Amino acid sequence: MISFKTDYTPEDVGYDEDRLVKLSHFFEDLTKRKILISANYCLARDGKVFANNAVGKLSFREEDTRELRPDTIQRIASITKLFTATAIWQLAEDGKLRVSQRVGEFIEEFDTKPFNEITIAHLLSHTSGLQADDECFENKYFVSPWAFIDHDKGMNWIAASLRSGMRKKPGEEWAYCSFGYVILGEIITRVSGQFANDYIIEHIIKPCGMMDSGFGYDNKEVVSRTNIPNERSEKFITEILNGTQSTEEQDSVWAKIPGTGGSMYSTAYDLCRFGTMLLQGGYIDGTRVIGRKAIEKMSTLYTAPHIKDYCWNAGGPYRQYGLGPDMRCNEGSLYTQGTFFHEGAGGCCLIIDPTEKLVAAWFVPFVNGAWSGEALYNAAAVMWSGLK
Repeated sequence: MISFKTDYTPEDVGYDEDRLVKLSHFFEDLTKRKILISANYCLARDGKVFANNAVGKLSFREEDTRELRPDTIQRIASITKLFTATAIWQLAEDGKLRVSQRVGEFIEEFDTKPFNEITIAHLLSHTSGLQADDECFENKYFVSPWAFIDHDKGMNWIAASLRSGMRKKPGEEWAYCSFGYVILGEIITRVSGQFANDYIIEHIIKPCGMMDSGFGYDNKEVVSRTNIPNERSEKFITEILNGTQSTEEQDSVWAKIPGTGGSMYSTAYDLCRFGTMLLQGGYIDGTRVIGRKAIEKMSTLYTAPHIKDYCWNAGGPYRQYGLGPDMRCNEGSLYTQGTFFHEGAGGCCLIIDPTEKLVAAWFVPFVNGAWSGEALYNAAAVMWSGLK
């Protein structure tokens, strides 16, 4: 295990140090059982970081003995959506939009049936009725918005994507829709006058002091510090380091599409800073990023009990969701009701518990991409068990 020194100890923040030892052993066991390649985590309470540790290997290759470090840069996938939601709420508190407004008021392609009743709130809460992500539902004939965009390269990418149609009417069902967050990114671009990726960097990442975060792996310095979870990543990293990557995509329609559905990278420490900012009412190190009331609205339960979840064979339970973050809290959750969070495929997680003032960020790259509830939900229980 590699541990970075922190300014505070577990004792300083009312946390049982023995449970940190238990947490590291928990992750070490998952790596020995070949469930995880590695794990690293950063914990803060009341704005005070008291743990920043890493266990396991940098690469999926058995022969690669390099260790993962706490400052290794990794993809955060759908945790990106929390940044997108924060950007939307920044624009809302600046009076530039209302989340109750129809998407069609900003994007003309949505101003026609059956899309014209979709609101920004529907997109934020995954209740828009737009097609869900690939593999959310069993349907071998499903064609995603991305496939239509790929087919119609060079044309209007929004119009192309809408050829995939609607799954349900807005507000009827919770269905995980990353493409809805791409549309939120387009709204950010049009309302702010700045490409959404750049807006998030300038208005959230930099003010939060997140030195190792951004969109895409676009330079050798970033790539040289990333983990290597699979062959695809290995090939991509090698091409960038060798200067042999294709520039075709940079000049294509894909470069015009916001990465607001899941294209960011970060570290556990940086994610902990972002979570701490949200915990502290929008301020970090004296810098204001967003207002307290906007955070309260974003992290208040939005979906009603009739909103059911059938994604990934869930079976139709009520899906608790805010206007941006996940709000689930069930019999297996040790964190407090009202806690908000987001997972990322691959995997990783960021949880903010306002009652206990605890923020936890961790990366758990899965072996062969096989999702593990132990590495996410069980790990959260171990983390929260240390609170005194």
